Parts: sequence; C-alpha cells; structure tokens
Amino acid sequence: MKAFNGKQKTGKIFVISGPSGSGKTTLLTSLTHDQALAGKLAKSRSLTTRPRRSAERQGREYFFVSPSQFQQLLKAKKILEWTRYLGYYYGTPKEALEKRIQSGKHIGLCLDLKGARILKKLYPNNTVTIFVLPPSLGVLKERIQNRCQKTQKQEITQRLALARQELKAAREFDHCVLNSKLNIALKELKTIIGQAIKHSTS
Repeated sequence: MKAFNGKQKTGKIFVISGPSGSGKTTLLTSLTHDQALAGKLAKSRSLTTRPRRSAERQGREYFFVSPSQFQQLLKAKKILEWTRYLGYYYGTPKEALEKRIQSGKHIGLCLDLKGARILKKLYPNNTVTIFVLPPSLGVLKERIQNRCQKTQKQEITQRLALARQELKAAREFDHCVLNSKLNIALKELKTIIGQAIKHSTS
C-alpha cells in the first residue's frame, strides 16, 4: 500500500490505543466534544460488518457494510487497517481519512496495537500515537467487569492476557497517558493534541 505523501501542511492523525477498559474511547469522544477543539478534531468512523443496533445511525457510529462489501473494499485497497473482533470485521476507510488530512483538518482514531503500527508506518509525518494506561491490571479488571456485567469469566481472562501484551508495547508510542482520573487524563490529552495541532499550523 502506497503511503500518503504529506510534504505540504496537512492535518494530524491522532491514534489512541490502550487495553480494553482503559477508557480510550471515552477520552476520544470527550475530546471531540470539547469546546477548545470544536471544529478542529473529528472522530474517525470505522467500517464494520456487525449488525446495526436500534439506536445507531449509518455513518454516525459506524459505516455498516456487508461482509462481501468489506472484502471488496479490502481488495480495492480502500481500507487502511482492519481487525476481526467477536466474528465481525472493523476497518478504517482510506478515502475519508486522507480527504480530511489533505484539507488540513485533524482526525482521531481508537485502534488496537496492530492498527496503530500500520497508521504510523503509512503516515509517519502526520500520525501522533498515544497509549492510554490503566492505573493497574486490578483496576482494569474491575472496569471490564463493571462495564460488561454479562462478560464471561473466560473472556475477562482473555482480555487481561491481551492487556498485558499491549502494555509491553506502550514504549513504542509517542505519548503515554495514565487514566487514573478521567478529568486529569483528558486535560493531559488536550495538551498533547493542542500542541501537535499548533505545531502543524506554525
């Protein structure tokens, strides 16, 4: 896949990663609704093959596609990175992301470790990677259990095992943010993103 040539002033790609239960999605959603970043940072909408829930709208939470459509987009190289979770596919559409950064606007994504590595490789001059750290594995386990009351014990064990692997890769990221208290982590993230945006327009 050919990398985007961003020699001109272009927007930033903020990739936020972290274990399940670290709070990365909540943080990114809060950032996109923050007044200081209003109109500057938008949240990327992923493609997914999972069924649309009753409260969801096409193009708001996700772009809902069929498995065959997803495969067609993959073959056409219109998906930058993808993953499979609980039997469904999720991917980042190439056209929407490149259109936004080429216009000088900024975009935020919540991705797993593999996705973060791919975006950093494809857009090294545009991508800022941020890893969200939980206070501890014990706290992380509590968050997963509280968020998913119906989550099976085996799945919690699997998520914690994956979290241990992800935490080892935290040093690869440009920034690490400890999410012990949401408001403090949010403030730190705003500073990181604000400085990157300022630098990109200077």
